[in-house]
Amino acid sequence: MRFPARVSCWPVKLKTQRLTLRPPALTDAARVSLLAGEYEVASMTATIPHPYSQELAAEWIGEVDRGEEGVVFMIELGGTVIGCTGYRAFGDDHAELGYWIGKPLWGNGYATEAVSALIAHAFDSDGFDYLLAGYFSDNPASARVIEKLGFMARGGGLRDCVARGTSAHCTTARLDRDQAMALFRSA
Repeated sequence: MRFPARVSCWPVKLKTQRLTLRPPALTDAARVSLLAGEYEVASMTATIPHPYSQELAAEWIGEVDRGEEGVVFMIELGGTVIGCTGYRAFGDDHAELGYWIGKPLWGNGYATEAVSALIAHAFDSDGFDYLLAGYFSDNPASARVIEKLGFMARGGGLRDCVARGTSAHCTTARLDRDQAMALFRSA
């Protein structure tokens, strides 16, 4: 994948070989609640509560619409939402990204494919120098996704997890712009 020309407007749609990434809509609330509300999904994120009602999902989509959640994309396969990915800037030079895929669709490479497109978009549209990503130590699948995308572990510590109602050990990884460009050129 190569970095396309700078994108100057939001919202945008991104396309991959199998997926479409698009901004959330209020009509996604039921699907988001269903997929992200499963404990196995919510407990691997920092901010998704469990249980996760349709009303809470709709409130979150409203926050996205108001620009309070950073840049967020629903991940679609064949027109059906299967997950979500996005990033939030923490200064002009970097952002932290996150993602989730509904449990019935785990193990198909969708997270890697979607986050790869998100990385290219983040570097191109916002000109970041680097991106951060975190994963809980009991989530080896997410660790593999992050490693496949070229992120390098930089350390760890405790991070709150709303669904668990406690803190859990989280590894933070970093991907520099030059590393990403080299990785995407070789793909």
